[in-house]
Amino acid sequence: MTDIVSPALPRVAIRYCTGCRWLLRAAWMAQELLTTFEKDVAEVALQPGSGGVFQVSIDGELIWDRARDGGFPDIKDLKQRVRDRVAPDKSLGHSDKPAG
Repeated sequence: MTDIVSPALPRVAIRYCTGCRWLLRAAWMAQELLTTFEKDVAEVALQPGSGGVFQVSIDGELIWDRARDGGFPDIKDLKQRVRDRVAPDKSLGHSDKPAG
């Protein structure tokens, strides 16, 4: 029996620069998001790009842009941004605690 994913669940996309060899970074972040939000998202897609791009979007809305946001996201920050859009009431455990 296969699981059927609700079409109402959001779709996360990670667009990464192939020339910069950022596939492993994108795949690791996708794995982290899928593990954390396995019941809250329909999918996490990897989209090859170029020109130094590294962007994360949810249903087409940009939530992280390497150029705009000054580098790569810390996984804690990325999970918080995804959570705020897809499952606002979800606890992220230690990722919700301030650093220090």
